[in-house]
Amino acid sequence: MLLEMRDIRKSFHTVSVLHGINFRLREGSVHVLMGENGAGKSTLMKILAGIYKCDGGSIYLKGQLVEINAPKQSQGFGISMIHQELSPIPEMTVAENIFLGREPGVGVLVDYNKMYQMTEELLESLNVKVSPKAIIGKLKVADQQLIEIAKAISLNADIIVMDEPTSAIADKEVELLFSIIDNLKKQGKGIIYISHKMEEIFQIADEITVLRDGSYINTWFAKDIDQGVLIRNMVGRELSDIYPPRKACTAETLLEIKNFSSGKLFHNIGFEVKRGEILGISGLVGAGRTEVMHALFGLTSKDSGTIRFKDKEIHIKKPQDAIKQGIAYVTEDRKTEGLVLEMGVGPNITLSSLKTLSGAVFLKLLQEKKEIEKQIAALRIKVHSPNLSARKLSGGNQQKVVLAKWMMKNPELLILDEPTRGIDVGAKSEIYKLMAEYVEAGNSIIMISSEMPELMGMADRIVVLSNGSISGTLDRNEFAQEDIMKMSVQNL
Repeated sequence: MLLEMRDIRKSFHTVSVLHGINFRLREGSVHVLMGENGAGKSTLMKILAGIYKCDGGSIYLKGQLVEINAPKQSQGFGISMIHQELSPIPEMTVAENIFLGREPGVGVLVDYNKMYQMTEELLESLNVKVSPKAIIGKLKVADQQLIEIAKAISLNADIIVMDEPTSAIADKEVELLFSIIDNLKKQGKGIIYISHKMEEIFQIADEITVLRDGSYINTWFAKDIDQGVLIRNMVGRELSDIYPPRKACTAETLLEIKNFSSGKLFHNIGFEVKRGEILGISGLVGAGRTEVMHALFGLTSKDSGTIRFKDKEIHIKKPQDAIKQGIAYVTEDRKTEGLVLEMGVGPNITLSSLKTLSGAVFLKLLQEKKEIEKQIAALRIKVHSPNLSARKLSGGNQQKVVLAKWMMKNPELLILDEPTRGIDVGAKSEIYKLMAEYVEAGNSIIMISSEMPELMGMADRIVVLSNGSISGTLDRNEFAQEDIMKMSVQNL
């Protein structure tokens, strides 16, 4: 056995978060660790990585009892972790990020030629087509994710922890990652894989362990369990209606955009959104999905195009213009763009509505308190106090806080960019119900998603983008995964 973690316990202050967890990893295998957000997966892996120290239990590596008290010590034992939240140094090159703290050279002098050569060889071996000299902050998020994976592999670790490695990459990069994982297995490496994407788990898992509310539930060989049993064990209940039924949308057009173009990013984009509709936007990473929404919301400028909203032409040059019209945007990166992580849940919720909550001089604290309580109840945000730091919430509850912030503005059109990325199946179900309730009230949603089941389960229509252009639009009765994928690669 490559790794055994026995009876691992951990508390933060008086709150117990791990209650005697058992976990094992065999050589040359992929062991998937599953559970809802807050189940304890990341905490368990941070103990293995030396970020946290466990309060009780023991860790064995290749049968030997070890004590891990720091990240350097964990790396010394041959353990590497790829975190869900990327943390590259954006001003540095790809090579400098990969070999940070391990630069080849003599004394304080770095041998840059050797470092670039080593990086090039590493990336070539992984079939990652990125220049070692590229500034990492200028790369797509998908490429940054692949560089993080390359960095972990460069440590020549025996155990590699991958926390949501496919959350920011498209199908093509996922195939590349799975190929890399297959080669690592052949070398006898052990992979601990955390993911909420059911469709990929059964592609790569040898074993699956489920945690729930900080407790160990069970471990199965992947071939001996199906998706239904897995979900029931994760959430402790049936989730037969993950995608809630909805009424048909109205014939009234709420939004229409025509001839949207912006340099090489997107060309001649046009579509409409009906009142009460969820319009899905599909396409590979780099197809222009987010870029079109940025231009619509005024985050970036466009070269040409018109916007009609509620049957009149409007001009949006900055986000404030869109918000005044009744348009809100929940970005794909909730941690850096949607939340102030060190601020409390309550202040995050009211952050965009301070003007309406302010008197002549002071904030109307009683009114603010009532609005916070109303939003927490309406969106079913699990938090024991509105003053709790947003950083300490699970991913699903963080996403609900971002939604609550915009719901307070009472927008008629809500743009959701990857609304359930990194969120467990139980929290996804709740987000979907909130979306359904929102459009049932006569509002509309534009939803960008890389998850095909989510698009097909929630959208009334799907607009497919490929290489900056619309390659097709499908009504619900025409949805077929194969057709959507064909359209996604049509203009490449």
